[in-house]
Amino acid sequence: MTSGLRVMVGALMFGVNTAVHVPLLLAVALLKAVFRPRLAQRICNRVLMFIVESWVGVNTWGIQTMTRMHLVVESRAALNYDGHYLVLANHQSWVDIPILQAIFNRKIPLLRFFLKSQLIWVPLLGLAWWALDFPFMKRYSRETLAKHPELAGRDIEATRRTCEKFRGLPISIMNFAEGTRFTAAKHSEQQSPYRHLLKPKAGGIAFVLDAMGDALHSILDITIAYPQGRPTFGDLFADRIPKVRVHITQREIPVWLARGDYQNDAATRQQAQVWINTLWAEKDERLARMLTDKPAE
Repeated sequence: MTSGLRVMVGALMFGVNTAVHVPLLLAVALLKAVFRPRLAQRICNRVLMFIVESWVGVNTWGIQTMTRMHLVVESRAALNYDGHYLVLANHQSWVDIPILQAIFNRKIPLLRFFLKSQLIWVPLLGLAWWALDFPFMKRYSRETLAKHPELAGRDIEATRRTCEKFRGLPISIMNFAEGTRFTAAKHSEQQSPYRHLLKPKAGGIAFVLDAMGDALHSILDITIAYPQGRPTFGDLFADRIPKVRVHITQREIPVWLARGDYQNDAATRQQAQVWINTLWAEKDERLARMLTDKPAE
């Protein structure tokens, strides 16, 4: 099978899989909205998780069937399906997401992302994210806040209210701390101090912790490496990714970061930036070893 045909078949499989599973998700989500008793809510939540895990499982099966990619996972974490995780990872490629889904599906709670409110209008996927209770956030630009200072703090308050439903429930919140995928151009523009990483943003992590409160109990620190070079999504089904290495370390969430006031306290902001920069310096060294096929640690 040629690379072009592989890509077409892979895209078709992903599309059909999505078209089959999303209507099922929406049907159960509507039942959940109608039937408010706690038992009905629990049953609907379990059915929703079964559907989305099936969705991810079929995608993973397709990747395993269509490609010869060798996935090597080194883990120093006790994964728990009923855990409460903040998942931090470097961001190399769009391929990162199906790789992480393949690793964690049915092993920890569904990976959820904080999404911009506009993304709810993405065809099919926006409705799926809504059905799965992905937290949508509305962020105001500096220009808007300068014109309307009364809006300051409303974004975090609205997101915090959205996240109230997660308190006490198993949850995994995914955060790519660099905020964007790595490219050589971005690395040069940022004048990043790291060889293989962009600068991390402590503000995004603080936003998640502020919104989620004590609903998150530990950090899964993920390092993703593509020893043969960063791939595009097309490379995945074209079978041009020989090997992917992933390292997982479980860490405690610093108490001062979880309880601090990042938005208004300069000392907390500085401490948070030092903490994430130290974490990223360690990740950069680990990634350098992984890219040369040496042991991660």
